[in-house]
Amino acid sequence: MTQTLPVALVQMRSGREVAGNVATIDRLVRQAAAGGARYVQTPENSTVLDEDKARLLATTPPEAQSPALGAFRDLARELSIWLHIGSMPVAVGNGKLANRSLLISPKGEIAARYDKIHMFDVDLAGGESFRESRTVQAGDVAVLADVNGAKFGLTVCYDLRFPALYRSLAQAGASILTVPSAFTQTTGAAHWQVLLRARAIENGAYVLAAAQGGTHENGRQTYGHSLIVGPDGDIVAEAGVDPGIVSAQLDLRKVDEYRQRIPSLVHDRTFAAPGKVAAMARNEAKT
Repeated sequence: MTQTLPVALVQMRSGREVAGNVATIDRLVRQAAAGGARYVQTPENSTVLDEDKARLLATTPPEAQSPALGAFRDLARELSIWLHIGSMPVAVGNGKLANRSLLISPKGEIAARYDKIHMFDVDLAGGESFRESRTVQAGDVAVLADVNGAKFGLTVCYDLRFPALYRSLAQAGASILTVPSAFTQTTGAAHWQVLLRARAIENGAYVLAAAQGGTHENGRQTYGHSLIVGPDGDIVAEAGVDPGIVSAQLDLRKVDEYRQRIPSLVHDRTFAAPGKVAAMARNEAKT
């Protein structure tokens, strides 16, 4: 397994037009690769952020017919890098999209696909309301991918609030957890950094989280602050709000060192959920 890995996160402010977003990704990924990154991650909804769900459904092709994905595959092959498109919508039939994360190998091949499991169906203070499940079909499979011998656990944005997913990935061997996101300004200011650091500490893993940032064409405000977190919860690199790049050299030996000091991944114990013991007692009393 590789012991070090130079990585970069691309922060964006995606708009409604796919072509313009693809051009931005091309420019920033090239910049990241020129700086030495061998793995580059983009945010959630990299190719488009559109509040008009009917238009999004009407204009989004299936994965196999996506010109944007074809361009990304060519780019990864040209630069000989691992290109992780944090997520992009792809049509999956029945009037639904998948919010799909795609890891592309240096040969331009799709090395892993992950469909976001947890849907962002929330009502925030201030009147913001989101119902991702109206247009997006939730995934139901956790995904582990191999990058030069390092195991990556793939997740997307709202997944961050469900720690059991990350623990399952870490216990399956992931030393790097990915959380490409488009956090709102409201939730990002309150929760972004603390949740990412918690997922790193709980699992003794690096966390890589490319983000959307700023005021978008559709008026939505996202938090930005793309973050690279070390396995002990330290902030390795952080962006501001504007589009750009943050990078770091990951030392995967730190994952092993941390997990040896605090081996909590092998200390899980089974336990009865609240109320279950009483129910079991009642059932025993009846017999």
